[in-house]
Amino acid sequence: METTAVLLKGPRDLEVETLALNAPGVGDLVVDVTHSGISTGTEKLFWTGDMPPFPGMGYPLVPGYEAAGEVVEAGPLTGYKPGDRVFVPGANCFDGAFGLFGGASNRLVTDSERVTRIDPALKEEGALLALAATARHAMAGMNKAVPDLIVGHGVLGRLLARLTIASGAPAPTVWEIDESRQAGATGYEVVHPDADTRRDYTSIYDASGQAQLLNDLVGRIAKGGEIVLAGFYATPLSFAFPPAFMKEARFRIAAEWTRDDLMATRALVESGTLSLGGLITHQTNAAQAAAAYEQAFTDPSCLKMILNWEH
Repeated sequence: METTAVLLKGPRDLEVETLALNAPGVGDLVVDVTHSGISTGTEKLFWTGDMPPFPGMGYPLVPGYEAAGEVVEAGPLTGYKPGDRVFVPGANCFDGAFGLFGGASNRLVTDSERVTRIDPALKEEGALLALAATARHAMAGMNKAVPDLIVGHGVLGRLLARLTIASGAPAPTVWEIDESRQAGATGYEVVHPDADTRRDYTSIYDASGQAQLLNDLVGRIAKGGEIVLAGFYATPLSFAFPPAFMKEARFRIAAEWTRDDLMATRALVESGTLSLGGLITHQTNAAQAAAAYEQAFTDPSCLKMILNWEH
């Protein structure tokens, strides 16, 4: 069995190629992907070659961990049937290519335990479930406070803001320096950081991935306030100790979502509590993936690029 997939052979060396797929087992699904998303965090670091050493990393690799599609073959132990609409967080099913992520492919073979049924009405928005679960993971759980300041009005920042409002908490302030990204807020305010004089935030979530902001964020928290690192950082993080000492600052790293986050997020979306609308700004035929990846990583107006595999 073969598939057409995005293959990243090295930094900025990306093509769409035909790859052989591993044979499915009794607990596996074969999924025809209709839409896959491009991550401007971790995938960009692979594309630029700036990703720090990571278990399972190597070139050539199939990127992508945001895929939505339809089951076309289901093993007898899966509990699924052909026609089921599912979200797939990538797959390691390729002969001759790393599948650390592995979602940017027309067809995938995956363990059924990894996928999640989704509403067929979601279409391309089904590929956003991982990002929404990432935002939920940063906020939900014991000893976690919802943000009153979010840094960055990209897709993750918008999802954090929407989840904050959905929780019934006061609307957060969102910082954004790029004018093209300042629009699109519903129920919360987006401001340039230079226009914000507040210095008593209790919980700041950084969704920008900009390591150099840390000292400024320390200066914006109240005593005992927390800074949540919700992005992915390729360079070492550092901060001046005396201001953080005086503030008794707390730092927390938000890691990868869990299956519980995914299920909870799906319930929020299907109930209408969390909207995924307005987050996808660009959609491109998968055959044009090389240009799509470059635009996703270099065009500030591109909040989310989706590859369409249906045609």
